[in-house]
Amino acid sequence: MRLHVVTGKGGTGKSTVAAALAMALATTGRNVLLCEVEGRQGIARMFDTDPLPYEERRITKGAPDTDGRAGQVHALHIDPESALLEYLSMYYKLGRAGKALDRFGVVDFATTIAPGVRDVLLTGKVYEAVQRPRGGRHKDQITYDAVVLDAPPTGRICQFLGVNSELAGLAKVGPIKTQADKVMELLRSDRTAVHVVTILEEMPVQETHDGIAELRAAGLPVGGIVVNLVRPRDLSAGALAQVRGNRVDPTAVASDLARAKVDVDADLVTSLVDEARDHAVRRQLEDEQRELVAEEGLPTYELPRLAGGIDRGALLELAQLLRRQGMA
Repeated sequence: MRLHVVTGKGGTGKSTVAAALAMALATTGRNVLLCEVEGRQGIARMFDTDPLPYEERRITKGAPDTDGRAGQVHALHIDPESALLEYLSMYYKLGRAGKALDRFGVVDFATTIAPGVRDVLLTGKVYEAVQRPRGGRHKDQITYDAVVLDAPPTGRICQFLGVNSELAGLAKVGPIKTQADKVMELLRSDRTAVHVVTILEEMPVQETHDGIAELRAAGLPVGGIVVNLVRPRDLSAGALAQVRGNRVDPTAVASDLARAKVDVDADLVTSLVDEARDHAVRRQLEDEQRELVAEEGLPTYELPRLAGGIDRGALLELAQLLRRQGMA
């Protein structure tokens, strides 16, 4: 598998998961390219670097293997205007003329009135990176063992990846149609997997179900489901049931706190019991959503909610968890 497409409902942390997956795949001697196409410069923010230009840059090392060795993660921010200029230069040899079109706003105009062409340009650049032969360099370009694409959300993923249908009324022949056909061949092959990120809430899980159904209907290969932002399991199933059933003895709670040398008053005990009840109810709802996720019958991976936020260290921790669960 060469191309990992990561999608998910907004707010589920799909960009974080894409970055962690890229680090998980970058093992000893392996180069991995992490791409983004939504124009948000999310990669730069996560890795605390300057905004990425339209060129491939090494941004970090991958998650070390058992011998402490890691590969390299490169990043690429793909914008449609730059991709179109590159396309015009490669296929039509426009060179400086293409840059002149950009100055007059023609490039922006073309990608706005023809969103299908825009998506072909974005996915076409990813296709080019995947198609490079493995091992070292190719025509002065780095070659990659895997490419991870931080893709648009599930509500737009099939439109984004279905570049042929988007172009049906625009280009029936010619180099753009040829490129779209090649991209679709890659996207529908066993070299590609589309992973869906969700959290254990009703709307994201429902959107995950709908997105997977659309991907399957479009003939696009679904990889796995990443359940993100999972809450810690601090209480046993029995303790959770006891709290939900209002069977907690406040006197026993106060006694335990006193033994721990905590200053105890009635308000503190009441607050702790109420918080525990809220947690127990939330956990029950999450377990119900987890069962719905399992009904898809796909490989499922879970990542915890990290209290300290997302930085390189947190991404490395998440990458190692994905490795241990067998996603990379």
